[in-house]
Amino acid sequence: MNYLTNDTIVALATPAGSGAIGVIRLSGPDALIITQKVFKGKDLFVQASHTVHFGHIADGDIILDEVLVSLFIAPRSYTRENVVEISCHGSAYIIESVIKLLIRQGARAAQPGEFTLRAFLNGQLDLSQAEAVADLIASNSKASQHAAMNQLRGGFSNQLSALRQQLVNFASLIELELDFAEEDVEFANRGQLKQAVVDTLNILTRLIKSFELGNAIKQGISTVIAGRPNAGKSTLLNALLNEERAIVSDIAGTTRDTIEEVLNINGVNFRLVDTAGLREATDTIEAIGVEKAYEKIRQSAMLIYVFDVTATTKEQLAADLANLQRGDLPTLIVANKTDLLQADVSDDIPKISNMLYVSAKEKQHIDELKQRIYHTAISDGIDENETLITNVRHLEALQKTEASLIKVLEGIDNPITSDFLAMDIKQALHYLGEITGTVTTDDLLENIFSKFCIGK
Repeated sequence: MNYLTNDTIVALATPAGSGAIGVIRLSGPDALIITQKVFKGKDLFVQASHTVHFGHIADGDIILDEVLVSLFIAPRSYTRENVVEISCHGSAYIIESVIKLLIRQGARAAQPGEFTLRAFLNGQLDLSQAEAVADLIASNSKASQHAAMNQLRGGFSNQLSALRQQLVNFASLIELELDFAEEDVEFANRGQLKQAVVDTLNILTRLIKSFELGNAIKQGISTVIAGRPNAGKSTLLNALLNEERAIVSDIAGTTRDTIEEVLNINGVNFRLVDTAGLREATDTIEAIGVEKAYEKIRQSAMLIYVFDVTATTKEQLAADLANLQRGDLPTLIVANKTDLLQADVSDDIPKISNMLYVSAKEKQHIDELKQRIYHTAISDGIDENETLITNVRHLEALQKTEASLIKVLEGIDNPITSDFLAMDIKQALHYLGEITGTVTTDDLLENIFSKFCIGK
């Protein structure tokens, strides 16, 4: 990736393909110069920032299109460079012709994420905020959009900055001690340092724990619907989605493969997976389907176990749950086909605390089930002011910071010499700096920004 910022880049900022409008973005020192060469309208050099101007884009005497040109003069722009956005008609031919014309006039085709990279390099965003831009573009639910927006606005960065500053202060005092090593003085109060590290570790622990929820919100929560054949799993999937997505039949073993659909509940996406009925397979294809069902259960974040309340014994229910449940897997137990129950419910019907009775066919208690699904996955709800970690890179850096600070605590208690204590604090600062971009490498930047779309 080219990290030079003394040239001018250009790319389509809207999705490729025919549409009403296409927006072509330029950024760099010559953005206005290059645009003025092909723009027939006002003199752009004397116009104010954040203004829009009507005119034509012309290749010599050939008019390519009527356009609106928006100006963002440095440093009041996304990249802190001169930025021009040309809004033209969304014809693929027009867009391609205009971009080629701008390149002939001195612009360079932008690489993936290069506009945001420049915003980072020019101090407009830190690295975690830059990554939030990509998350915001990819967000597909209210919860994932909110998590990305909170990070983009600096919620995560502000927390890290406060933690880092406290550690920097103590690191400076310990470095001062090293300068007066022969006089055996102690500038950094070890008790205060220990308390500061403990407080920091508490915050890090909370952030690290938030990744489970944050990642689930970002990716969607994998939720498997499992049970014996003819329990009504596919009917339940259709009822939850409110559409006929899966084939429903009275014949056991209809579902041979997994069916996956997304259900949004209270702004959170759940990736529902309907699976083959769990039983001793009668043929090879069904056996593959049953094995896939168990594989999906092992990979899932939540299990919805469905059983036919009219045909399942207490012993069968207990055996199934013992076979399927694992300690860390949230499980909802759904007794289906309650519409077939007689008025005098028999004592033989299995009963488990917190079990939900539904009729998927008649869509009875489906809304209640949806809320149960949501609260099972997100027990405490989502605090709009809480920072959620959604990025694996951030998680790993926080875990390394935590390990370094644990060494600092061990050094204070042992105790160790100031030079080793300073080394561990510096290591913690290094890992925190990797998150916000205070510490970077070319490989790290290329890995992050190469995953962005072109034009952003």
